[in-house]
Amino acid sequence: MLNSQPDYSLVRLDSNYELKPFDCGGTDLNDFFINEAKPHLKHLPAVTYALESNSETIAFYSVLNDKINRTELIKRRFPKKKRYATFPAIKIGRLGVHKNYQWKGYGTLLFDYIKKSFTYNNKTGCRFITVDAYNKPEVLKFYGKNGFIFISEHDKDEETRLPYYDLTNFVKHD
Repeated sequence: MLNSQPDYSLVRLDSNYELKPFDCGGTDLNDFFINEAKPHLKHLPAVTYALESNSETIAFYSVLNDKINRTELIKRRFPKKKRYATFPAIKIGRLGVHKNYQWKGYGTLLFDYIKKSFTYNNKTGCRFITVDAYNKPEVLKFYGKNGFIFISEHDKDEETRLPYYDLTNFVKHD
């Protein structure tokens, strides 16, 4: 359970980061964390963070800049004078939870942290969070549970779907 694991920390990977054991049960996500996350640092396409205990990586995520093109769905959310051709977003490029910790709240914990970071601590404007979610029922259910909705239905038969989260839904209004 999440509350029974007080000895964990969130670290930003750097070139000196020593990987701790990790296996989420997914070859693509494991390969990214083990073989690609650190090389991404050199070329700057994404930054990866690891939630870890003393002995293993509990979960990880990578983030990169993104945008959402104006669509009819998005267009209706903004007053006419506030419309732009694109809207700033942060993309969760990869997110994986170790198979021993899945369905125990760690993915939601990371989403809440990311939402808070890009709502209250962001250095630039950022309206949305986007993801390329695997088109599997349990994955899509997870994103839906965390407030993500689909940009369109055009990708419903594709390998991945494109849900987004509107950060104004996370902002505490006074």
